[in-house]
Amino acid sequence: MKKALVLMIILALALSVVSCKSDSAGEGGKVTVLLDWVPNTNHTGLYAAQELGYFEEEGLEVEILQVNEGGTAQLVAAGHAEFGISYQEEVTHARVEGIPVVAIAAIIQHNTSGFASPVEKGIKTPADFEGKKYGGWGSPMEEAVLRAMMDKYGADFDKLEMVSIGSADFFTSVTKDVDFTWIYYGWDGVAAELRGIDLNFINLREEDEALDFYTPVIIASEETIGQNPDLVKGFLRAVTKGYEYCIEKPEEAAEFLLKVSPELDRELVIESQKFLSKEYQSDAPAWGLMKREIWESYATWMYERDLIESMLDVDKAFTNEFLSGE
Repeated sequence: MKKALVLMIILALALSVVSCKSDSAGEGGKVTVLLDWVPNTNHTGLYAAQELGYFEEEGLEVEILQVNEGGTAQLVAAGHAEFGISYQEEVTHARVEGIPVVAIAAIIQHNTSGFASPVEKGIKTPADFEGKKYGGWGSPMEEAVLRAMMDKYGADFDKLEMVSIGSADFFTSVTKDVDFTWIYYGWDGVAAELRGIDLNFINLREEDEALDFYTPVIIASEETIGQNPDLVKGFLRAVTKGYEYCIEKPEEAAEFLLKVSPELDRELVIESQKFLSKEYQSDAPAWGLMKREIWESYATWMYERDLIESMLDVDKAFTNEFLSGE
């Protein structure tokens, strides 16, 4: 009862950040997509599909909205948007807690995140975390990953200081407040290269295969999938074309993102787009496809560390059914 009440409160708060939406969601080809963060190169395929008329070809009128804080799973499950951008960890938590969302495509095939620090900090492996200060957002997941990595190298987790820095700028943080943070290389790593700043980067997926999880992913509710599968297929056909365009023409695709977010650093967007053009599909047979073993491995990793209360029903958490490459 208490958990249900908390969930209802969270949902009510989350709804306040999204414009009111008609209950006729998806009717007449009108579709809403909720972003997980400010527009960035993870999302460019959506804007490419919009600008190049791929959504229009499918008879869809798509509105892309930004959620200021928090995840998109509750909002999508509640029917306030047909689709959202999420990540495997959020979907796993949602499914275990009874929130009926499903991942329908992986935007990036492999996890490109890891722990980064200026080379002068001397942090080359997780063993070097001892005596250092980590800046993060204070989640149980962070502590679990840091502890697991340090244990692997025989380091003492109690000798690591964890500091909450929220969404503070990486470069400011590692200069003034902390020794290292968790970054996505496709943005902050590329930015460091452009600034001529040498980093030590500890890639999560190279340290533990279970941490090669999908982030970000596109989600839909079970209701949308069940009641309007043709909508899901049409949406993903258009989005697939959008990301394929980003893969083939990253510099041109960057212009679509810059059009909606002109405040972004132009050079960074272009170089980030080039980096991700090799990561969107990577070694997968087609863009968006997901593997069952990736979902199962990460869920097991989370369950073994008490990050989820019960094991995930993997086959209900994701589907490749609506992807053209399946």
